[in-house]
Amino acid sequence: MGRLLRTGLNAGTEAPRVVGGQGVYFHLQDGRRVLDGSNTGGPLGHAHPRMVEALREAAGVPVVSEGWSWLGRDQAAEDFFDYGLQGEESWAGAVRFCLSGSEANDIALSLSQALTGRHAIATRERAYHGLVGLSRDVTVQPQWHGGLAAPNGGTRRPFPCAPVHVLPAPEGALYLSPPGPVTPLAERLAGVPAMLAGSAAVILDYTQGGFYHDGAYQDAVAAMARAQGAFWIADEVVTGLGRSGRPFAFQGGQSRPDIVTMGKGLGGGAVAVAAVLLSKDLVARLEGTSWQNYGTLRGHPMTMAAVSAYLRILHEEALLERVRGLEVLYARRLEEIARRHPSVCRVAGQGLHWTIELHGPDWRGWLADTAEAPIASRVAALALEAGAVIGTSGEQVSLFLAPPLIISEAQSETLLDILDRSLDLADREHNRMMESAK
Repeated sequence: MGRLLRTGLNAGTEAPRVVGGQGVYFHLQDGRRVLDGSNTGGPLGHAHPRMVEALREAAGVPVVSEGWSWLGRDQAAEDFFDYGLQGEESWAGAVRFCLSGSEANDIALSLSQALTGRHAIATRERAYHGLVGLSRDVTVQPQWHGGLAAPNGGTRRPFPCAPVHVLPAPEGALYLSPPGPVTPLAERLAGVPAMLAGSAAVILDYTQGGFYHDGAYQDAVAAMARAQGAFWIADEVVTGLGRSGRPFAFQGGQSRPDIVTMGKGLGGGAVAVAAVLLSKDLVARLEGTSWQNYGTLRGHPMTMAAVSAYLRILHEEALLERVRGLEVLYARRLEEIARRHPSVCRVAGQGLHWTIELHGPDWRGWLADTAEAPIASRVAALALEAGAVIGTSGEQVSLFLAPPLIISEAQSETLLDILDRSLDLADREHNRMMESAK
């Protein structure tokens, strides 16, 4: 047990010891069954029977590298367009499978650099896009710098290789305490065209740091990117194929991306898989070229079986409709919870991905360089004792909910009740800090 080099989201925490799972529940080593309330990589929960059967069938197929043709890979691409891109046929060109969301973003960014001849990249404030190559360069959440954070405060941090421009994040939240003024969008984005003028691409995600884009923000940035000759990449690694209540979060706006990246839920949580979708215009630009970007295990037959199975389950079990219905429940309950707890400063979300941000130190200075468990981790630990896994974003003060798409209303109510009770700990800490500040 001691030979595994373990990582964790936060300093001073111990991960739950999982020995099994079924449906929306984890089975722990101590015999408890706890609700999986935060698992962006598991949209179907655990041991979904149709997924298990698909992988059993695929286990007997040959090992085929990305350089060889495989009918299952062609079928997964067809299923992706048939079930994931209905109504998007006018612009969507072709999909390529890979291994992780970080890799997908790195592929998309490096392709943008190659096609534009530009080096710089733009992202938005508080973004996370991965820890590989260019995806790490555009990860601007400071605790995910890919370096070493030591308890004594001595942090060794690698620096970006590509110049990175950071756009203002979108405003808007379900709940904000204290309420603040809203800056007009045009004023907020006034400096963005200059950032994009020399950039190969702007990459936008839809959840990181608790910011969830509305259509107006997306469409404004997309128009600026097009005008300045930069590509727009929609990072849908978290939100793609179900979690936002739509096949893709970008469908909340009128604009359509040049490139879409996917991961996490694409394989139903059963395998590690990701993908890059190119627009028809980009596919046309690649005609006659050799895109020298290859991976031995990309598009492996096992992963392709999982992708096809998940896409069919998503469609046939009407999971998007389920998520849209649950979104109303989560929005109502989370606003009620936030108003009861003085420790909560912000709640935002969509579909089945919600961020609960607590009052506390500014996220910009958090480098995970302390041995003390952050307040978010302590709230999550209390929730685990009460019977639910609630996630932290790797920041000191942020919690998030991302349960499986198959969760029921009753199970959701239980999860939200546990969150409600666990926030009492944050309230006590908040009140203590307020008293000491007087």
